[in-house]
Amino acid sequence: MISFQTRGIAAALLTAWATAACHSGQSAAVDPGPQPAPLQGEAAAIARAKADSARHPYTEPDIRFMSGMIAHHAQAIVMARWAPTHGASPSVRTLCERIINAQQDEIVTMQTWLRDRRLPVPEASAAGMKMMMNGQEQMMLMPGMLTPEQMQQLDAARGPEFDRLFLTFMIQHHRGAVSMVHDLFESYGAGQDELVFKFASDVNVDQTTEIARMQRMLFIVSLQKPAP
Repeated sequence: MISFQTRGIAAALLTAWATAACHSGQSAAVDPGPQPAPLQGEAAAIARAKADSARHPYTEPDIRFMSGMIAHHAQAIVMARWAPTHGASPSVRTLCERIINAQQDEIVTMQTWLRDRRLPVPEASAAGMKMMMNGQEQMMLMPGMLTPEQMQQLDAARGPEFDRLFLTFMIQHHRGAVSMVHDLFESYGAGQDELVFKFASDVNVDQTTEIARMQRMLFIVSLQKPAP
Protein backbone atom coordinates (compact mmCIF):
# COMPACT_ATOMS: atom_id res chain seq x y z
CA MET A 1 0.00 0.00 0.00
CA ILE A 2 1.25 3.44 -0.88
CA SER A 3 1.46 5.68 2.14
CA PHE A 4 -0.06 9.13 2.28
CA GLN A 5 3.49 10.57 2.45
CA THR A 6 4.49 8.77 -0.78
CA ARG A 7 1.36 9.93 -2.56
CA GLY A 8 2.08 13.50 -1.43
CA ILE A 9 5.61 13.41 -2.82
CA ALA A 10 4.42 12.02 -6.12
CA ALA A 11 1.75 14.68 -6.39
CA ALA A 12 4.33 17.39 -5.73
CA LEU A 13 6.65 16.00 -8.40
CA LEU A 14 3.81 15.84 -10.94
CA THR A 15 2.87 19.43 -10.15
CA ALA A 16 6.47 20.62 -10.55
CA TRP A 17 6.83 18.77 -13.86
CA ALA A 18 3.59 20.21 -15.20
CA THR A 19 4.64 23.72 -14.20
CA ALA A 20 8.04 23.36 -15.90
CA ALA A 21 6.43 21.98 -19.04
CA CYS A 22 4.00 24.86 -19.09
CA HIS A 23 6.80 27.42 -18.79
CA SER A 24 8.80 25.63 -21.47
CA GLY A 25 5.85 25.68 -23.81
CA GLN A 26 5.26 29.37 -23.19
CA SER A 27 8.91 30.17 -23.89
CA ALA A 28 8.90 28.21 -27.12
CA ALA A 29 5.70 29.90 -28.24
CA VAL A 30 7.08 33.48 -27.91
CA ASP A 31 7.84 34.94 -31.34
CA PRO A 32 9.98 38.09 -31.12
CA GLY A 33 9.00 38.98 -34.65
CA PRO A 34 11.29 40.45 -37.28
CA GLN A 35 14.43 42.01 -35.83
CA PRO A 36 15.55 45.45 -37.09
CA ALA A 37 18.48 45.33 -39.45
CA PRO A 38 21.73 46.77 -38.03
CA LEU A 39 22.31 50.40 -38.90
CA GLN A 40 24.96 51.00 -41.50
CA GLY A 41 26.91 53.88 -42.97
CA GLU A 42 25.63 57.40 -42.42
CA ALA A 43 22.60 56.28 -40.37
CA ALA A 44 24.85 54.43 -37.93
CA ALA A 45 27.14 57.43 -37.57
CA ILE A 46 24.18 59.73 -36.85
CA ALA A 47 22.81 57.25 -34.30
CA ARG A 48 26.18 57.11 -32.53
CA ALA A 49 26.38 60.90 -32.56
CA LYS A 50 22.94 61.16 -30.96
CA ALA A 51 23.92 58.65 -28.29
CA ASP A 52 27.15 60.54 -27.54
CA SER A 53 25.30 63.84 -27.36
CA ALA A 54 22.73 62.35 -24.98
CA ARG A 55 25.51 61.39 -22.57
CA HIS A 56 27.65 64.50 -23.06
CA PRO A 57 25.63 67.34 -24.67
CA TYR A 58 27.66 69.60 -26.95
CA THR A 59 27.48 73.37 -26.67
CA GLU A 60 27.74 76.38 -28.93
CA PRO A 61 31.46 76.83 -28.02
CA ASP A 62 32.05 73.21 -29.09
CA ILE A 63 30.50 73.95 -32.48
CA ARG A 64 32.50 77.17 -32.89
CA PHE A 65 35.73 75.39 -32.00
CA MET A 66 35.22 72.47 -34.39
CA SER A 67 34.04 74.79 -37.19
CA GLY A 68 36.78 77.39 -36.76
CA MET A 69 39.59 74.88 -36.49
CA ILE A 70 38.75 73.55 -39.97
CA ALA A 71 39.83 76.85 -41.58
CA HIS A 72 42.76 77.10 -39.17
CA HIS A 73 44.08 73.69 -40.25
CA ALA A 74 43.38 74.44 -43.93
CA GLN A 75 45.70 77.45 -43.87
CA ALA A 76 48.47 75.51 -42.12
CA ILE A 77 48.29 72.86 -44.85
CA VAL A 78 48.61 75.50 -47.62
CA MET A 79 51.66 76.97 -45.88
CA ALA A 80 53.26 73.57 -45.42
CA ARG A 81 52.70 72.56 -49.04
CA TRP A 82 54.91 75.43 -50.19
CA ALA A 83 58.01 73.88 -48.60
CA PRO A 84 59.12 71.67 -51.55
CA THR A 85 58.72 74.47 -54.13
CA HIS A 86 60.19 77.27 -52.02
CA GLY A 87 63.60 75.82 -51.21
CA ALA A 88 62.88 74.78 -47.64
CA SER A 89 65.59 72.93 -45.73
CA PRO A 90 65.21 69.16 -45.11
CA SER A 91 64.26 69.73 -41.46
CA VAL A 92 61.54 72.22 -42.36
CA ARG A 93 60.25 69.94 -45.12
CA THR A 94 60.00 67.06 -42.65
CA LEU A 95 58.06 69.30 -40.27
CA CYS A 96 55.74 70.34 -43.09
CA GLU A 97 55.04 66.75 -44.08
CA ARG A 98 54.11 65.97 -40.49
CA ILE A 99 51.75 68.96 -40.35
CA ILE A 100 50.06 68.01 -43.62
CA ASN A 101 49.52 64.37 -42.68
CA ALA A 102 48.16 65.13 -39.21
CA GLN A 103 45.95 68.08 -40.05
CA GLN A 104 44.37 66.58 -43.16
CA ASP A 105 43.07 63.70 -41.03
CA GLU A 106 41.92 66.11 -38.32
CA ILE A 107 39.92 68.18 -40.82
CA VAL A 108 38.04 65.01 -41.79
CA THR A 109 37.41 64.28 -38.09
CA MET A 110 35.96 67.76 -37.49
CA GLN A 111 33.82 67.71 -40.63
CA THR A 112 32.46 64.27 -39.72
CA TRP A 113 31.64 65.39 -36.16
CA LEU A 114 29.62 68.33 -37.49
CA ARG A 115 27.94 66.33 -40.27
CA ASP A 116 26.88 63.50 -37.95
CA ARG A 117 25.09 66.05 -35.76
CA ARG A 118 23.32 67.60 -38.75
CA LEU A 119 25.25 70.86 -38.27
CA PRO A 120 26.63 73.11 -41.05
CA VAL A 121 30.03 71.98 -42.30
CA PRO A 122 32.27 74.95 -43.21
CA GLU A 123 34.48 74.87 -46.28
CA ALA A 124 38.12 74.07 -45.56
CA SER A 125 39.36 77.47 -46.73
CA ALA A 126 42.79 78.93 -45.98
CA ALA A 127 41.24 82.41 -46.20
CA GLY A 128 39.22 81.91 -43.02
CA MET A 129 35.69 81.00 -42.04
CA LYS A 130 32.54 82.56 -43.47
CA MET A 131 30.51 84.30 -40.75
CA MET A 132 27.56 86.68 -40.71
CA MET A 133 28.56 90.12 -39.41
CA ASN A 134 26.00 92.95 -39.36
CA GLY A 135 23.83 91.05 -41.78
CA GLN A 136 26.66 90.47 -44.26
CA GLU A 137 28.73 87.37 -44.92
CA GLN A 138 32.42 87.96 -44.23
CA MET A 139 35.58 85.86 -44.05
CA MET A 140 36.90 85.78 -40.51
CA LEU A 141 40.42 84.73 -39.50
CA MET A 142 40.72 82.44 -36.51
CA PRO A 143 43.32 83.31 -33.81
CA GLY A 144 46.88 83.04 -35.10
CA MET A 145 45.92 82.72 -38.77
CA LEU A 146 48.05 84.69 -41.23
CA THR A 147 46.69 87.77 -42.93
CA PRO A 148 46.63 87.85 -46.75
CA GLU A 149 49.71 90.10 -46.62
CA GLN A 150 51.62 87.61 -44.47
CA MET A 151 50.64 84.75 -46.79
CA GLN A 152 51.97 86.75 -49.77
CA GLN A 153 55.19 87.48 -47.89
CA LEU A 154 55.72 83.79 -47.16
CA ASP A 155 54.88 82.76 -50.72
CA ALA A 156 57.48 85.19 -52.07
CA ALA A 157 60.30 83.89 -49.85
CA ARG A 158 62.82 81.24 -50.89
CA GLY A 159 65.52 79.17 -49.21
CA PRO A 160 66.66 80.20 -45.70
CA GLU A 161 64.33 83.21 -45.79
CA PHE A 162 61.39 80.87 -46.38
CA ASP A 163 62.54 78.73 -43.45
CA ARG A 164 62.75 81.77 -41.18
CA LEU A 165 59.37 83.16 -42.17
CA PHE A 166 57.67 79.77 -42.15
CA LEU A 167 58.85 78.97 -38.64
CA THR A 168 57.99 82.47 -37.39
CA PHE A 169 54.52 82.40 -38.89
CA MET A 170 53.77 78.78 -37.95
CA ILE A 171 54.69 79.50 -34.32
CA GLN A 172 52.15 82.34 -34.46
CA HIS A 173 49.67 79.97 -36.09
CA HIS A 174 50.11 77.22 -33.49
CA ARG A 175 49.83 79.67 -30.61
CA GLY A 176 46.49 80.76 -32.01
CA ALA A 177 45.28 77.15 -32.06
CA VAL A 178 46.36 76.65 -28.45
CA SER A 179 44.47 79.81 -27.46
CA MET A 180 41.35 78.39 -29.17
CA VAL A 181 41.64 75.27 -27.02
CA HIS A 182 41.99 77.36 -23.87
CA ASP A 183 38.93 79.44 -24.83
CA LEU A 184 36.97 76.23 -25.39
CA PHE A 185 37.79 74.72 -22.00
CA GLU A 186 37.12 78.02 -20.23
CA SER A 187 33.58 78.13 -21.69
CA TYR A 188 30.91 76.85 -19.29
CA GLY A 189 29.79 73.31 -20.17
CA ALA A 190 32.05 73.04 -23.23
CA GLY A 191 34.51 70.26 -23.97
CA GLN A 192 32.33 67.55 -22.40
CA ASP A 193 31.65 65.74 -25.68
CA GLU A 194 34.07 62.80 -25.78
CA LEU A 195 35.45 63.44 -29.27
CA VAL A 196 35.69 67.22 -28.80
CA PHE A 197 37.55 66.76 -25.52
CA LYS A 198 40.04 64.27 -27.00
CA PHE A 199 40.62 66.27 -30.16
CA ALA A 200 41.09 69.59 -28.34
CA SER A 201 43.43 67.97 -25.81
CA ASP A 202 45.51 66.46 -28.64
CA VAL A 203 45.71 69.82 -30.41
CA ASN A 204 46.91 71.47 -27.21
CA VAL A 205 49.63 68.88 -26.54
CA ASP A 206 50.78 68.39 -30.15
CA GLN A 207 50.96 72.06 -31.10
CA THR A 208 52.56 73.13 -27.83
CA THR A 209 55.24 70.50 -28.45
CA GLU A 210 55.73 71.68 -32.04
CA ILE A 211 56.04 75.31 -30.91
CA ALA A 212 59.00 74.36 -28.74
CA ARG A 213 60.53 72.37 -31.62
CA MET A 214 60.08 75.25 -34.08
CA GLN A 215 61.59 77.74 -31.64
CA ARG A 216 64.75 75.62 -31.52
CA MET A 217 64.76 75.34 -35.32
CA LEU A 218 64.30 79.10 -35.68
CA PHE A 219 67.24 79.74 -33.38
CA ILE A 220 69.46 77.55 -35.59
CA VAL A 221 68.24 79.34 -38.73
CA SER A 222 68.99 82.72 -37.18
CA LEU A 223 72.64 81.64 -36.63
CA GLN A 224 73.14 80.85 -40.32
CA LYS A 225 74.80 83.62 -42.30
CA PRO A 226 73.13 84.57 -45.59
CA ALA A 227 75.06 83.68 -48.74
CA PRO A 228 77.09 86.64 -50.18
